[in-house]
Amino acid sequence: MKEIKNISRSRAQESSAAIERLYITMRHLFNRGFYKPMGVSGETLREALLELRPEIYGSIAEEKVELNGLLYVIERLPVGIEECRYINLTSDEGYSKSHFQAIVPPKRRRNCYRIDEEQMNVEITRGRSDIYDILTHLTFIFIESHKIKDRILIDEEGRISRDWQKLEQAALQAKKLTQIEKEKAISHAANVLGRTFVEVLDIYDSFGTKEKPDRFLHIIYWLGKLAIEEVLDNNKRTITFSPILRERLGHHIHGEIWATNIKEVLKENNLLGRPIHIISANMHSVMNSIFATHVLGPKFKGKSDFDIFEELSRQGAHDVRDKVEEFALKHGMISLPDQSGTNIDVQIFDTSKIDWIKSAFPNAKVGKDNPVIIVMDYAFGEQAYETIDELLKPYKNGKDKILLNVESVSIMGKAGILEGGKGDIMIPNAHINEGTADNYFFENELTAEMLEGNGIPVFAGPMITVLGTSLQNKDLLKFFHESTWSVIGLEMEGAYYQKAIQSASKIRKSINPNVKVRYAYYASDNPLETGSTLASGGLGTTGVKPTYLITIKILEQIFNVK
Repeated sequence: MKEIKNISRSRAQESSAAIERLYITMRHLFNRGFYKPMGVSGETLREALLELRPEIYGSIAEEKVELNGLLYVIERLPVGIEECRYINLTSDEGYSKSHFQAIVPPKRRRNCYRIDEEQMNVEITRGRSDIYDILTHLTFIFIESHKIKDRILIDEEGRISRDWQKLEQAALQAKKLTQIEKEKAISHAANVLGRTFVEVLDIYDSFGTKEKPDRFLHIIYWLGKLAIEEVLDNNKRTITFSPILRERLGHHIHGEIWATNIKEVLKENNLLGRPIHIISANMHSVMNSIFATHVLGPKFKGKSDFDIFEELSRQGAHDVRDKVEEFALKHGMISLPDQSGTNIDVQIFDTSKIDWIKSAFPNAKVGKDNPVIIVMDYAFGEQAYETIDELLKPYKNGKDKILLNVESVSIMGKAGILEGGKGDIMIPNAHINEGTADNYFFENELTAEMLEGNGIPVFAGPMITVLGTSLQNKDLLKFFHESTWSVIGLEMEGAYYQKAIQSASKIRKSINPNVKVRYAYYASDNPLETGSTLASGGLGTTGVKPTYLITIKILEQIFNVK
């Protein structure tokens, strides 16, 4: 009889299984309607996250508290959430019409409402990916809060360490701390967090705001306080999902309203029958690429186009940005700020109204049909499918159905790179959906050769669409990069966009079966390099040149500029 080998799983396989467990568990908890993250119901989620050990959460599996990961998460959650015992995820249920003030996290577009001292409501209008994002972030900060609790509770009677008493005094002060008070508090915080004085000092100000410069201490205090109360008083934090959210999720409620608004505007402006090019990008690069050089050229004499784009991207450059926008609105651009709840703003460009001599594309050959460009802001994860799927559907005009003449769909965005560094460019030829065997191969109208020779490294190959940036795992990414998958990068929307485009063009026949697709990404981080993950900070001006280089190449193809 053949001897059975002892088969051990690799770290990549363990990580893949952990992601699958996270995904299934989150769906189960959502269907259940509520759970206690640090109770029995949240145990599977905690264990899976600790087994996965995502790069963004650094030392999550160690005793010391992870500081960079905490900063990354806090910037994506509403101010004050660390004080709340009850977190309620809701749909758009009318809180904007109440006295409650919307709290929008600095790095995530979602409306949140502080209902009372103990409860925070978070509006979910961007689909399941938004829920996965929030739940993984909350699981992380609750795990970290229990690490703080473990270091400050001396015994089961509830006696606490002197460091915690001193930190509490500093955190509850209403006035700004003096330099001496701040450094004393940092010394106590460092002991509580299992970190060095200099590690805490280096990150302290990053947590602060103008109103709360010492917010770091406030966050640590409240995380520790609620964790202590969970253990001593069995007063567990609870996450609930509103019945309306559970009823609406997955039914494209917001995506349908969003897409219908766009088609109504196209109809009002007699643009429905024209060739349409859809671009998923930010709300400035297409507008600036067409008009900025003409509008700002005299002011920035002798400067290159990319110098102008860099100036426009600078914080506080409102005057120059407003100048370009004002000109664009007079020359064919229609602005559609979102009112559907998707948080995806839109711009429509009617090229028949562009004075090409006053643009960056004087040699544009758009033909007598004058195409229309629809620029949509970035979608979030699975929301990409909802929005594009709805946008590509025929426009219902009474009993009539008007098919849109969509000639191309172009996707430009940020992504993690697996070979190279921040600011490099990736040109995919396929998207692989993480956690499934789904893969989407396509003919990309953009090639690496088109973008080479501009001082920016360009990589071509398959890319993986991940469930969330907060689930990046080095072992799994190494496997996808070094195996025959030969993956060059990771992002969150590509497979969902392609799934919607394929079904509309190849199966439902609601758009041209030979619709052209363009995908290009620039690197925001390299999760395989320590110190280069998303938690290490933003791109700064590094992202300006690749953003505009990709945008210009997309527009050159649409405008037939050789």
